[in-house]
Amino acid sequence: MTYSAATAYLYGLQKHGIKLGLDNMRALMERLGHPERRIRSLHIGGTNGKGSTAAMTAAMLQAAGYRTGLYTSPHLVDFRERIRINQALIPEQQVADLTERLRAVLSPDLTPTFFELTTALAFLYFAEAVVDVAVLEVGLGGRFDATNVVEPMACAITTIDLDHQEYLGKTVRSIGFEKAGIIKPGVPVVLGRVTGEAWTVIREVAQERGAPMMELERDFSAIGPGPEQFSYRGSTRSLQNLACALAGRHQLDNAACALALIEAIEAKGVAVSDDAVRLGLQSVFWEGRLEWVEQHPAVLLDGAHNPAAAQVLAAYLGDWLASRPGARLIMVWGMMRDKDHYGFFAPLQPLVSELVLTQADMARSATVQELLAAVGDRVPRYHESPVTADALVLARTRAARQDLICVTGSLMLVGEVKALIRGCGLSPLRG
Repeated sequence: MTYSAATAYLYGLQKHGIKLGLDNMRALMERLGHPERRIRSLHIGGTNGKGSTAAMTAAMLQAAGYRTGLYTSPHLVDFRERIRINQALIPEQQVADLTERLRAVLSPDLTPTFFELTTALAFLYFAEAVVDVAVLEVGLGGRFDATNVVEPMACAITTIDLDHQEYLGKTVRSIGFEKAGIIKPGVPVVLGRVTGEAWTVIREVAQERGAPMMELERDFSAIGPGPEQFSYRGSTRSLQNLACALAGRHQLDNAACALALIEAIEAKGVAVSDDAVRLGLQSVFWEGRLEWVEQHPAVLLDGAHNPAAAQVLAAYLGDWLASRPGARLIMVWGMMRDKDHYGFFAPLQPLVSELVLTQADMARSATVQELLAAVGDRVPRYHESPVTADALVLARTRAARQDLICVTGSLMLVGEVKALIRGCGLSPLRG
């Protein structure tokens, strides 16, 4: 099997949609000899921030000399972005070989989804490459997510907010319960900025399972003006003059969660020195999240796709614009159809000078007309450009050298723009 044939086969599994449940994964793991049991892992869930936290955690472990696997989703341009060891993407031939082996164990009574088979592929790759630690990002929810067949050394839940309600429930409490499903008996759980009913249900699950819970602000914290300069206070270590390469004040919380995870596994023989912490945080890179890709005019990519993430983005953009009098924001905006369009746009509305409505080349994408219906006449000037490439060109023509173009609303849209900027083709599936 070639790499192109393997990815075509994997993308073809999207016809099975999303199936919440662990029966397929348990059957797959059984037929594969349980590769998930041969890797030490960290498991990270949450509505927002889980990817950044996973990237920071992996970077610190790698800096400490551990052979570190990282499994995340979705990819932006290249399928192989999902599965890495020490930041190197899984080789194309490995994808082809492992996909062929996975196909060989399937049967008419076992029809996994794209994400289930991709997760199984990652577990096989990490186990056979003999990683020291695998950092695993939850795909959707937690309780029934395909990654939730592991028994991790520690887990983290970064934030809880309304997203994916059609799968996880309509309330913050119900979503919190689904996210809490990654908590295992006796396994430490790191809890980020979670309050209210979500905090209550997570605490209940942790107590019921005898899982020690470390909470942001109570047991650990990151303090500073921003990720470029902060200090950390935890249960076993305190560090001053830290710097993280990821932009945005919200990354202080994510860095704190990553550091708390490192603390949680030190008792299990995974030591990470202060120097490794510093080097890992300084070198971490996480594409598509407040990522600057061009200047004059500046182009910023951010995959925010729910109201909570939009508030974080608005705070960052507001600070940037305030420091540059006269600069305008031209926002290239596209979202999936099942998202809260107006809830996302509302915190950004006061900052936007011009809006370019577009849509990623996916069936799930909202049309420009659907987006326009959500914002109405709430922006002074807007343009409709359904093709991503045309939308980017239009934004560039509307922007002066001192202005800012921000592409946001969907990681799928951000992935298309990254591919355009790189001058390469698009994968047919990034979800």
